[in-house]
Parts: sequence; structure tokens; C-alpha cells
Amino acid sequence: MRKILYIIILSFIVSNCTLNKVNKHHGVPNLEKKQASLIVNKTNKNDIKKLLGIPSTTSKFDNDIWIYIERTQSQSGIIKFGKMEISKNDVLVLEIDNYGILKKKEFYNKDDMEKIKIVEATTEQGFKRNSFIYEFMSSMRQKINDPLGKRADNQKTISQR
Repeated sequence: MRKILYIIILSFIVSNCTLNKVNKHHGVPNLEKKQASLIVNKTNKNDIKKLLGIPSTTSKFDNDIWIYIERTQSQSGIIKFGKMEISKNDVLVLEIDNYGILKKKEFYNKDDMEKIKIVEATTEQGFKRNSFIYEFMSSMRQKINDPLGKRADNQKTISQR
């Protein structure tokens, strides 16, 4: 009887396990292959949109900057309990001039991003409590909140009682 119970429990456990890995895909598929057909100083905005679609992110400075992303996550093996791992992380940065022509193209893959160093410096507070600016702003705030100084007079009379 116990053997049958163990077999049933074991069969439930094994039947819920799968050998197929789960892949989650985000962004433009096959970005590395598609970006190879983009030619600097020849390809225009329409060609880029036709090939890659609408960019993931855009920004506007002197020139337009379009950013395309491809990210693939896959499930790890049994040893890591099926935790999702990034298997592919590609970023394509395109700079387009005012005439709509591709001027610069940069492609980063997962290995390139691991080489990028992030600065850990922090910005300090702009002013200290004992500085002139802090005292001036505090007095201005106090004058805005109580322009006639009546709150201070009321508090003096209350404390004297």
C-alpha cells in the first residue's frame, strides 16, 4: 500500500516537471542581424522604421537618437531551481541628423554591457543648515506663513498665562 502511495506521489512530482525551457522575448527579434543592413550616411528614417519598427526609446538633442532593445530570458536548469537568466541583451543606438539620414550606429551586446563601469559617486546636499542660504530661506518661509508676526505674539501670551 505504501509503495503505491509513493508511486502516485512521485508520478505527480515528475509529471509537473518539464524538460522544455521557457523563453521570454522582449523587443526587436534578431536585432544583431538586422542592424548589419543599416548603412551610415545612406539609410534614412523610413528605411529604419521599415526594417526595425518603431524605436523602444527616442530622445531629441541636436540630432534624433533612437534606441532599439532586444532581450531574451530563459529558464535555468534544475540546479538553480528554474530561475530566469538573461541569455541575450542587445541594444542598438542610432543617431539621425536633421535631414533624416543615419549618422552614427552603435551596437552593444551582453558582453559589452558588462564592461561598462558605473560611477558610484553621489551628489551631496546643496546647502547646510548653518549656511546663509538655509537661514535666509527659513526666514522667508516663516514670513510667508505668518506675515504680521501674530502667531509669535499669540504664543508669548499663551505661555505667560
